[in-house]
Amino acid sequence: MTQEAWWASPSLWRKSAAWITGGSFVMLIFLTFDTMSYIQAGGKQVPGYSIINQRVDYQFDEAQNRYLPVIGPEEPLFGKMLTEEEAAALVSKGKLNTQAKNCMACHTLLGNGAYYAPDLTKSWLDPSWGSKEVREQQMIDFLMNPQDRLHNGLGRRMPNLGITEEEARATVAFLKWMSAINTLGFPHNFKAIDQSDAPAQN
Repeated sequence: MTQEAWWASPSLWRKSAAWITGGSFVMLIFLTFDTMSYIQAGGKQVPGYSIINQRVDYQFDEAQNRYLPVIGPEEPLFGKMLTEEEAAALVSKGKLNTQAKNCMACHTLLGNGAYYAPDLTKSWLDPSWGSKEVREQQMIDFLMNPQDRLHNGLGRRMPNLGITEEEARATVAFLKWMSAINTLGFPHNFKAIDQSDAPAQN
């Protein structure tokens, strides 16, 4: 009777499968907790919600060879400083509004979604708003009444989704917060709106 080779033993493969499955499970748990420190608000890559109280820009970093968010001086959204809790509530409401209106049926967020309309990841910084002085109102007006306005030169029009002013303000807050997320250079070569301050008058 021929002796079975050790490497062909069913017992060996059962034990190996059990150890590999167990090890993979432990690694998955570790990676899950490690990832949370990067993706949760206030983590390593995602700023806290009160970042909407500051200027957010997007500039090329020579050392890292990629575009990165740059957080500047105080520049509160709608001219009102918010606490972390107030900012969290406003941004969360904006996020829920983008979900309720099914924005990802046409747009992408962080590269996920549909590609009919522009990616919204850095839409707060889109030069199409004209200037930083009129951007907030331009965004509100667009969200509330977009059907007659072309955007980003794509020749496509956004339908009127019945967004109220309160919902529009919350959505703008969400989009400003999104623009501050370190997306490791995505989208590449995105040219942000000019946010330099006008020179002082003599």
